[in-house]
Amino acid sequence: MSVEQLGKCIDQGRGLTQSDLVLKGGRFLDLVTGELVESDIAICGDKIVGTFGEYAGIKEIDISNKIVVPGFIDTHLHIESSLVTPFEFDRCVTPRGITTAICDPHEIANVCGIEGIAYFVDCAQHTVLDIRVQLSSCVPATNMETSGARLDFADLEPYRDNAKVIGLAEFMNFPGVLNKDPVAMEKLAGFEGRHIDGHAPLLGGRDLNGYLAAGIGTEHEATSAEEALEKMRKGMHILIREGSVSKDLEALMPIITERSSAFIAFCTDDRNPLDIAEYGHIDHMIRTAIQRGALPLAVYRAASLSAARAFGLTDRGMVAPGWRADLVIVDSLEGCNASQVIVAGNIVNEALFKNRTIIPPIGRNSVHANTVNAIDFTIPATNKPTRVIGIVPGRIITENLVADMPMENGSKRVDLANDNIKMAVVERHGKNGNIGTCFVNGFGLKSGAIASTVCHDHHNIAVIGVDDSDMAIAVNRLGEIEGGFVVVQDGQVIGEVALPIAGLMSLMSYEDVRDALGELRGAAISLGVTLEEPFLQLAFLALPVIPHLKLTDMGLVDVDKFAFVDD
Repeated sequence: MSVEQLGKCIDQGRGLTQSDLVLKGGRFLDLVTGELVESDIAICGDKIVGTFGEYAGIKEIDISNKIVVPGFIDTHLHIESSLVTPFEFDRCVTPRGITTAICDPHEIANVCGIEGIAYFVDCAQHTVLDIRVQLSSCVPATNMETSGARLDFADLEPYRDNAKVIGLAEFMNFPGVLNKDPVAMEKLAGFEGRHIDGHAPLLGGRDLNGYLAAGIGTEHEATSAEEALEKMRKGMHILIREGSVSKDLEALMPIITERSSAFIAFCTDDRNPLDIAEYGHIDHMIRTAIQRGALPLAVYRAASLSAARAFGLTDRGMVAPGWRADLVIVDSLEGCNASQVIVAGNIVNEALFKNRTIIPPIGRNSVHANTVNAIDFTIPATNKPTRVIGIVPGRIITENLVADMPMENGSKRVDLANDNIKMAVVERHGKNGNIGTCFVNGFGLKSGAIASTVCHDHHNIAVIGVDDSDMAIAVNRLGEIEGGFVVVQDGQVIGEVALPIAGLMSLMSYEDVRDALGELRGAAISLGVTLEEPFLQLAFLALPVIPHLKLTDMGLVDVDKFAFVDD
């Protein structure tokens, strides 16, 4: 800030001159006491300069009968998983009150490498909401998958001091940390003193102590109040997650109290435009938590001030002089419906979005999978019980099940009566042509196949199916449309959404993606699918850092042992 601008802020805060913008006639939520304070809110440039009084403004907005709260912060997400570009994500969520988003672009980084991170850093310079980037720490996530790229510390170091970069993103390879893997150690040492995100589902006891001793400070993988409490008491800031698949808010409701609110925040991790349209984003979490009995003061602290402090963003999170003017005007604390949003002193409207500089997308023509045939999905018969991945609805943790599968002509077959169908992961980066196969339980699929290039975190092709031929058609179709989602029945494609940007993001507007996803969901339901979000659920079945059983292109992984299944 220049000396001249600083002087303007001081004079406007003292009421000596008119403020640039004044919100008049409403109340604001005091995050210290929980009181709703009747007061004007004066803004100079991008800062709040006056509260607890009356102010005159060059521009004034009447907000009678409304409440002002600090802008909401999504503390952990992968914008790619919204299936749209950062600019369309901006248009989608900012009007809902999300004014800061802390993203980890490791989805696109696993496909495109450092170019993917550079794309996000460039986009972050031009969006309306403040996008902050965490540098992807685990590309690939493990050595048990084929990824499109590899990032070492030397690749990340040039971006470490970028103004849009906070630190190091979720350190998923917690066994690598505990075993002092040299690659992990170099990254952790290189970001010492910077924020480092955690990712350690079910980790506790002394192993958790060792993990935290590496300088890791946040966790979004806690799925029970007991797990969250241990991690909080050992100094972690818990990021309560409610995404399209991973829904942990209900289980973590006991920790949302005024006493613990300084140590919690909210995140979505992965949420698509259809769910955002139907339910909301961080605003949905706020409404839901209050409906479940949490006190508004605790909830709004978690959504703003506590979130900002967890990531060192000391300029935002309160409605107070000297703080960044990120504000949401709502009808009520319980309703949390944004009628107007202000980001860095700018009133959010369509004109503000139109004035952005749009960065051209990258990552086209990224699907290089071999053409597959039905025979490629044959699972040979054995005399041993079969491991089956068991889906837990609303969770990305899976069960490690065992079943006796029917046999025919020397191969294992699907068992529709027990909802055990085939799954495969097909390497799509053009490196080795690997295909991993197994059985999965919990989709409800009765016919056809579903395939996707959104396949965490390596983003090979994941496919489930009842019919091997339909599975092959679905996989091959993804190559023709540059990636995305495909639904096949009886040899015909009955639904698809193309995601040609790295096989992860659409070129369409978020409204068009939202509508297309509605049609795609309908196609999946017609096959018998019972899950609310089958496509992102499928994507997480290939992530070998989430317990208990997962599949990659290299084979079936027992995550508890961090090793391939050998039976």
